[in-house]
Amino acid sequence: MASTTLLCAFFLALLSCSRSERLEEPSTSDMQYTCNQIAAAISSASQVFFPPATEYLFDIEHYSYSNTEASACSVEPGSAADLSEILRVLGSSRTPFAVKGGGHGVNPGFSSTSGVEIAMSRFNETHVNSTCGTVEVGAGLTWDEVYATLGPTGVNLVGARAPGVGVAGSALGGGYSYLSNQYGLMVDNVIRYELVLPNGTVTNVTSNDDDLWFGLKGGLNNFGIVTKFIFQSHPQGGIWGGFRLHAENQLDAIKDALVKFQQKNDTKAAIDVVLSYSSGQLSIAVLFFYDEPTSSGVFDDFLAIPAIEANVSTTTFSDFIQLLGPLVAANGLRVLFEGAPVTQYSPAVFDAFANQTKLWGARLSALDKNATVSSTLEPFDNGFFSFGSGSAFPPDRSQAVFPSVVTVKWSNASLEEVMAFALRNISDTIRAAALADGQNVAHAAVYPNNALFGTPLEDMYGGNVERLRQIRAAIDPEDVMGLTGGWRF
Repeated sequence: MASTTLLCAFFLALLSCSRSERLEEPSTSDMQYTCNQIAAAISSASQVFFPPATEYLFDIEHYSYSNTEASACSVEPGSAADLSEILRVLGSSRTPFAVKGGGHGVNPGFSSTSGVEIAMSRFNETHVNSTCGTVEVGAGLTWDEVYATLGPTGVNLVGARAPGVGVAGSALGGGYSYLSNQYGLMVDNVIRYELVLPNGTVTNVTSNDDDLWFGLKGGLNNFGIVTKFIFQSHPQGGIWGGFRLHAENQLDAIKDALVKFQQKNDTKAAIDVVLSYSSGQLSIAVLFFYDEPTSSGVFDDFLAIPAIEANVSTTTFSDFIQLLGPLVAANGLRVLFEGAPVTQYSPAVFDAFANQTKLWGARLSALDKNATVSSTLEPFDNGFFSFGSGSAFPPDRSQAVFPSVVTVKWSNASLEEVMAFALRNISDTIRAAALADGQNVAHAAVYPNNALFGTPLEDMYGGNVERLRQIRAAIDPEDVMGLTGGWRF
């Protein structure tokens, strides 16, 4: 017990970063008054809920306890016109608010609030336009819901790689997909946004709108609230995919297979390698995706490695995504992410991920028996950034960057800053290893949806930050979106 206490004190003494200061919040009675104002302003298509209503509890629920907060009320807008009224009330009263799409974000206060929680769940329709080759998707949907709807249609969208991930947050942050090798990022496949501006104006944003178009492609909710996305669709048939689980004694074999896989030029193939430490053990999961009913031999090096458990087969895209659910579930724990971008998973970089996962997994398990540290290695084709044009993210398309995400899960709420310190340390060590390996990652952008709270804007948006600040100032001179959480320009 004494050693655990000293270890915790050691981490706390080293902490050099803190969460952004919160806005000075109105009183509880003021926020209740705002909730009632909203209820009076909206139509019957929308509704305000108060605790302990079941709808309220659903509206404030998030994937992680670290980003779940009791709000004064929740509101479910049912139309862009009602959302316009909601923003006007919030802006005039200067009431803090949050916007929840799928609720998969984990940074505290980014899509949760003690003020007014705007839950986008009523924007829940998916419409296929076979003539135009597009699909309209509501901002309150999760990607697995979209995939289930699209399954019988023979088309698919460039969307998230796990169930429960919201369309809005992932698509507005940039958006990596199992289809990105073939079609680019999610932001590269948007045709149009329906957007409610901070002043309440409802507008449609296309490539003709220059600054707003640029800002929405990776700039998240700085410029208003998106209610609908119109995406370019792509043909989708049966796929081959699933996962295989391995013990630590297969680590070197997995490393060799991953190095060889990156040398293959097959854009229909994608994998994730997940290194996880919990309960004193390192385990390895390899997630496979091939955009045909058979894998064409591209994964043979991996398939030759003995597995503890295997579940790979020909299946539908929707069923494949659902299959991965247990591997990414929060399981009632608190969760934080941090990015560790690299340009290649070389042997040295792979070893750095494995060593850091084990090192910090053991350290954090000494503080919280439920702690888990995972590193997800995500190789992509070297040309996958070339599908899109200028966008808020990525700030540099001249070099493909593999995002990588390091995840910690734990139960003790008092350890949040310790977990954040560990994540930053792992990310810094990985970047140093990649630099020593000759990789040009000194300024490689961290994916905003992976980035830990407190990350400087320049680390995610590079030289785009000043332009994004100018767009934000022009679009939102009253700083209405500054009342909500997330990355603010």
